[in-house]
Amino acid sequence: MEVLFLFIISFSYVFSSNIPPPRKKPPVLVQKCCKKGEIFVDKNCAPVNETTETEWEPQFMDENGRTVSNINYKILTGIPSCGNRQSWEVYHKALDKLRLLPDGTLRHYIITAEQGISDEELNQEEVLQHDYRLGFYCNEKVTFNGNTFDYAIVCPPDVSKSWKDTDFILRKILDPVFHIIAILCYVTVAIVHFVLPQLRDMVGNIITTMCVCLIVAQAADTCRIFTEFTSPVGFLVADIIMFISLIGAYFWLASFGFYIWKTFRSPNVFLRITDGKKYCYYSYWVWSSTIMMSIVATFSHFTLDIPDTSEKPGTPIAQGTALGILGIAVFFSPVACTVLADIYFYLSTLQVMSTVASYGRIHHKLKYCFETFIKIFLIMAVSWLFLMLSWLPYSGMYYCYIFINALEAPLILYISVLSQRRVRFLLRKVCCFEKCVCPCFRPNQPNDVPEWGEEMMAMNR
Repeated sequence: MEVLFLFIISFSYVFSSNIPPPRKKPPVLVQKCCKKGEIFVDKNCAPVNETTETEWEPQFMDENGRTVSNINYKILTGIPSCGNRQSWEVYHKALDKLRLLPDGTLRHYIITAEQGISDEELNQEEVLQHDYRLGFYCNEKVTFNGNTFDYAIVCPPDVSKSWKDTDFILRKILDPVFHIIAILCYVTVAIVHFVLPQLRDMVGNIITTMCVCLIVAQAADTCRIFTEFTSPVGFLVADIIMFISLIGAYFWLASFGFYIWKTFRSPNVFLRITDGKKYCYYSYWVWSSTIMMSIVATFSHFTLDIPDTSEKPGTPIAQGTALGILGIAVFFSPVACTVLADIYFYLSTLQVMSTVASYGRIHHKLKYCFETFIKIFLIMAVSWLFLMLSWLPYSGMYYCYIFINALEAPLILYISVLSQRRVRFLLRKVCCFEKCVCPCFRPNQPNDVPEWGEEMMAMNR
């Protein structure tokens, strides 16, 4: 028995000596925003010894919200590189919750309830969440005027889209295509009214300038579509440029209506001032008003619209880099005033036209200009209405705005160029007078005559 016992012990010793020792698990990597010994103080890294706070240390929690200790971790420092995507700031507050999982993944809970929920209720409610792997986040402690919060800088996920996704097709494919078509239409209108000498009167100059404003607005709005290729500051600049251009376009539309209204009410339509001087006077008023309202709106955004981060640090970094509600309201208040003014010009001019006993050639031309003004006004007013509706939290409203915006530019091109017999006559005269691919386009047909005499163009010379 003793011999058997010794044999078993000897065999167990030899067998156990051949078993390699268990490998140690590699440390969990966690990324810290500032260097070791530093924390964020008013969004700038500062040494901890200059504050009353302690250095940030990772606190691991499992998916059920229980604290996990005794985790071997290693801290890496530095802000993540997001490439061509924006970086966002997230604060652990009522509407955003941050939780560092035991494997080093940062989980971000997005709370949709206005009141928010506590950390203990995260697992009891259906909450939107997203996990950020190492390299796509950094965690840190931040202080604002004595208040301390858990804080992270994250890179938005690169979400792959399918060609079967209706939202992706409408927002990222059709909308940019419609913007490009709109720019081409506005460029055509501007070139036609700028190149043809017979159209470079007061009305033609107003339409040209208005189309230039709409071109800039469409280009800026196209930049706002692809947010993943735009920095936060660039997104704000595109916002401001778009709204400034829209204000300028609607101010020029109001000037269009005012010019026709004033000319109809004048006892002598042969005014003693040239179109060039009139256009300069109108430009002073339009651009000074546009610049003034833009400065007020931008000032309101940066001083009044951004919430105080010492009280409510719960918004991403784009807050302050995307135009807020107050800035938009200041931008679009004058647009609403111009719409009301255009309605007044329409009703008042219509009343004056009904009292005119006979129409001369100049009145005949002004009548066509008045009809052009009414049609353009209706189109731009509907577009402005749907632009405001697109800010509602409903995708259907934005889809409607996409199609309305797609129709606005072609309709303006049709109204101001294609539907005008005189403009078509001038285009044929310039482009197809002698040599033309299709002889039927030549302006020698019996019906190819202008709707009013060319001598009208000499009235302001």
